Amino acid sequence: MGATERFNPDEVQRILGLTGKQLDYWDRLRLVSPRKEQGNRFYDFRDLIGLRTVKQLVEEGVPASRLRRALAALREKLSQVQAPLAELRVFSDGKDILVERGGARLEPLSGQFALNFETSELHERVRVMARPGPNADEWLATALEYEAGEETRAEAIDAYDRALCIDPEKLDALLNCGTLCYEEGNLKKAAEYFGRALQVDPENALAHFNLGSVLEEVGRLEAARLHLRHAVRLDPSYPDAHYNLAFVCEKLGAYNEARKHWEAYVRLDPASPWCNYARQRLASSKTAKSASRT
Repeated sequence: MGATERFNPDEVQRILGLTGKQLDYWDRLRLVSPRKEQGNRFYDFRDLIGLRTVKQLVEEGVPASRLRRALAALREKLSQVQAPLAELRVFSDGKDILVERGGARLEPLSGQFALNFETSELHERVRVMARPGPNADEWLATALEYEAGEETRAEAIDAYDRALCIDPEKLDALLNCGTLCYEEGNLKKAAEYFGRALQVDPENALAHFNLGSVLEEVGRLEAARLHLRHAVRLDPSYPDAHYNLAFVCEKLGAYNEARKHWEAYVRLDPASPWCNYARQRLASSKTAKSASRT
């Protein structure tokens, strides 16, 4: 493995035994930050060693200011080698943090506490981590199996997230995971997944409908109307999109626009149990009481 190997945050957490909160906190402190490319975050080998250094120093109680200096020196030395995991040893002489390559000691790093670990240990963890695992489609299939059971929905969300770690643009995983979050009452997370789905496919009527429905529930009516308008534009025969758009328009006082979509809903889905409500709305120009369906 070379120094350009990439690891997403979930892989880093499993390799080093860290949490997402730790990675985010150390990023905010500018100790070790993920690289970003096309909206994706990743770490390389040098970052893994840096994170391992941070973890051990934190356990020793090293202040953040000292950590910054230690990490800056460590990364400077690592940038000069092609295979840091194979060529470097990071250790302490009891006073300073040191880096050694091929038996030759490099400049000491700033640090008060002992740091003593072999990079070969980390190399082994990475090697094991690199063994082939399920691909995105396999995780998606696993998620669908979990989703079928009421008691395994958390596992389904986790499986969808694993699929998305491998393929962040897996549209089915984004839409399905967003729907699960919505059904679990986590509207903020649901909106995030639907928003990501629209980044992948801006012309997806279902993603616009789902996001518009969530935004309506959290009171963002103008934004909800915008997405629901997109949904009916992209799929004029989408009855539920017409229903929810009519409902939002009434809330906003746009009664003429609401009437148009109530009429479309009645025409498209006349046997629906919600059709009677739509007919009632058509019989009244204004209302003070309404109900929404997603």
